[in-house]
Amino acid sequence: MSRTARTVVRRPGSRGWRGRGGGAVNYVDPVAEWRGTTVQVCGLWPYGAGSGTPMIGVPLGRNLTSGATVCCDPISWFRRAGLIHNPSAFVLGKPGLGKSTIVRRMALGLSGYGVQPMVFGDLRPDYVDLVRALGGQVITLGRGRGYLNVLDPGAAGAAAARLTGDARRALEAEAHGRRLNVVSALVTILRGSPPTDREETILSSALLLLAERHEGVPVLSDLVRIIHQAPPELRAIALDRGDMDRYRDVTEPLEASLMALLGQGRLGELFARPTSETMHHDRPVVFDVSDIDDGEVQLQAAALLACWSAGFQAVEAAQALADAGLEPRRHYFLILDELWRVLRVGRGLVDRVDALTRLNRARGVGMAMVTHSMADLLALPYPEDRAKATGFVERAGLVICGGLPLKEMPTLSQVVAMSSVEQTLLDGWATPPTWDSTLGREADPPGRGNFLIKVGGRPGIPLHVDLTAAEREVNDTNRLWNEEGTR
Repeated sequence: MSRTARTVVRRPGSRGWRGRGGGAVNYVDPVAEWRGTTVQVCGLWPYGAGSGTPMIGVPLGRNLTSGATVCCDPISWFRRAGLIHNPSAFVLGKPGLGKSTIVRRMALGLSGYGVQPMVFGDLRPDYVDLVRALGGQVITLGRGRGYLNVLDPGAAGAAAARLTGDARRALEAEAHGRRLNVVSALVTILRGSPPTDREETILSSALLLLAERHEGVPVLSDLVRIIHQAPPELRAIALDRGDMDRYRDVTEPLEASLMALLGQGRLGELFARPTSETMHHDRPVVFDVSDIDDGEVQLQAAALLACWSAGFQAVEAAQALADAGLEPRRHYFLILDELWRVLRVGRGLVDRVDALTRLNRARGVGMAMVTHSMADLLALPYPEDRAKATGFVERAGLVICGGLPLKEMPTLSQVVAMSSVEQTLLDGWATPPTWDSTLGREADPPGRGNFLIKVGGRPGIPLHVDLTAAEREVNDTNRLWNEEGTR
C-alpha cells in the first residue's frame, strides 16, 4: 500500500446519506419560529434575531422572507416612526391583485387610530361597504342619482362664516382658487385642452363677482349669466376696447363650454344643479360614482376631479376651524383611486390634479394615490405632462408595488431604485393564473395579495396581505358576480 494513500471517511450530507438505501430526505422542515418582545426572548440568545421590519403602523401582513409581521401606513411612518418625509403612498399593480385591498386595510387600521378615511371617488365601488361599516357617509353621484355643484363652497363656506380676520380671508381665497381650478378642469375635459390665460382670468373675475352679488349658493348657470351680462369688470379684463362685439368674440367659446355643463352636453346635469348631499368632515366619507358607466370616460374623469375638489375643500375647512380652536384637530387619510382615468382625458389635467392635491404635511393629511402601472403615466401624449405625472411617484413617501410586468421595470427603476431580485419578484407576481383542475376553475393569481414596500433606495419589504373574516364581508369587489341567481 502506498504511503500517500489516505483513508476516506464517508460522511452524510446535509439531508442524510445519499444513494440507494441511504435514507436522504428531499425536504427539510423549517425550524419553528416564535415572535416575542426583547424581554420575553432575551434568554434564547444566541438564537434570537431582530424582525427587520418596524412595528409601527397598521398591521398589513406577513413578511414573505422572514414571516415577521409588517406594519405600515404613510401617516404612522411619517408621524410616529419618522421613516418617511412625506405622508403619502403611491400604489401600483396589475388589476385583480389587491391594490384596493391593501389600501382598504390601511384605511381600516387608521380609523382605529382616529384618522378619518376619505375616498374622493369610488368607481367600482371598492370602498362603499367599508365606509358604511365604519359608520361613515356614502354620497352617491351619477346621472339622475345625485348632483355636485362645483360652485358650492360647502364646508368652506360654513367654516368661513365662523372665522374672522386673516383666517377667514385665507380660507375664502383658498376656496375661490379651488372653484376656479375645478371649473377650468371641466372645461379642459370638454375641449381636450385647457382654457386660455385670458379665459381663466375672466373665469376668476366672474367667480369673484358672483360671490359678491349673488344671494345664496350660485350654480353654473349663474356663472354663464354673469359672463353674458358683460359687467364692466369683465369687459376690462377681456380687453374689448369699448367694443361689445369684441367682448362677445372673446367670451363666446368660454360661454359655449360652460353651457355644455348645464345638462345638454356630454357631462349631463351632474354639475348643473345644487349639491344633493353636503359632505361632512367629522366621519369617514366616500363619494360613490360607480353608477357612471365605464364608456363615459369624460364624465368619470369630471366626476373624480369634482369629488377631489369638494373633498379637499372640506378638509381645508376642518383644519382652518381647528387652527382657530373652534373644533378638535382631526387627521385624514385621503384615497385617490383610478388616477389614470383623469390624467388621460385631456392636456393640462396633470396640472389640475397637482393643484388639487397640494395638501402638504403641515395639513395633517395622509394620501394614497392608486393606478395600474407606470405605463398609465407615460401614456400621456405630451412630455411635460408625463414628467409631472411621474413626479407624483417621486414625491411619494412610500411606493407600494403589486405584480408588474418586466417591461415596466426600466421606467419604474428610474423613479424608485429596484434591484434585479426585486424586479424578478414583481414580474413573477404578475404571472397570469393557471387552471385548477381539482376545483374546476381558474386558480388565484400567484401575486394576489403580495406587495413590495419601497422607501427611497432602501431594500424593499415583500409581504402578503391576508384578510380577516370581518374584512372579507366588505372586500368583495366582484359582488355582482357572486350574488344569488348569477350562474
